[in-house]
Amino acid sequence: MPAEFRDMRWAIVASRHRSIRQAAETLSVRESTLSRRLRDLEYRLGVELFERTANGTRLTAAGEEFIAVAQHILAEADVAFARIKARGRGESGDLVVGICMALSVGNLRATLAEYGRQHDGVEVRSIDGSRSRLLADLTSGSIDVFLTAEGHSAWDGASLPLWSERVMVALPENHFLCPNPIIRWPDLAGARVLVNRRDPGPDYEAMLRARLGGWCGCTFIGHEVSLDRLLGFVAAGLGLTLVSESAAEAKDSGIVFRELHDDDGPVRIRFAAYWKETNRNPALRPFLDLLRERYSDTAPSLLSE
Repeated sequence: MPAEFRDMRWAIVASRHRSIRQAAETLSVRESTLSRRLRDLEYRLGVELFERTANGTRLTAAGEEFIAVAQHILAEADVAFARIKARGRGESGDLVVGICMALSVGNLRATLAEYGRQHDGVEVRSIDGSRSRLLADLTSGSIDVFLTAEGHSAWDGASLPLWSERVMVALPENHFLCPNPIIRWPDLAGARVLVNRRDPGPDYEAMLRARLGGWCGCTFIGHEVSLDRLLGFVAAGLGLTLVSESAAEAKDSGIVFRELHDDDGPVRIRFAAYWKETNRNPALRPFLDLLRERYSDTAPSLLSE
């Protein structure tokens, strides 16, 4: 039977003193208690660790070997326990974030950077992909949280509303709509629309189809590329696309951005965080708390623990 950690610690303290009495005073225990524990330890090991004389105690050869091993074991254990405690407090470990939008959206890049500064012991990994794939990954537990456009009827887990942004129309600089200060839904009828299959591209397509109806006359060209690649296609004159206002901050030559309006003013799209209520990753809660703090004007208190 291996010695208990407490017995090893007590033996190490006893080895630093010439008497059991002095060691007991250091440990704030009774001398008889310490003496009995050391005797029990020696009995379990089948060897004497201390040579006891009228002048005090000293380590035997076996005792010196045991103390060296015990110090190494306890040092390793302390490191392991500290690491486990840090993980339990969400100060270390991994956090896997599913993202299928530009990092510029909603100042997302700054949010991830702030979380990294506050929790530098946590390894943040992001997974890119289509909405359907990342929702499946979230359901299976492969990712901890999914950041995407709001409003997924298929998701019955926890969610947190985050920010909203104006929807912009990205046009080739020679497009006939460029002189318009704003763009309205009917202006897009018959347009050649480049649709990114990554979020929030599918939502923009759904908006356009719903607003213009089945006879919109639009030609939808699907892509699954990064935003800068899609905007490159727009600059090349291959069609127009819809983006969020933060994505429109990109200074791409050959592109003109215009606000999209309906009867109530600028069209907006909302974003949210989705996660499983059963997720017990300690690194997740601080990330959700940071999202709530940064988007407190739009995010209610977290209801799911």
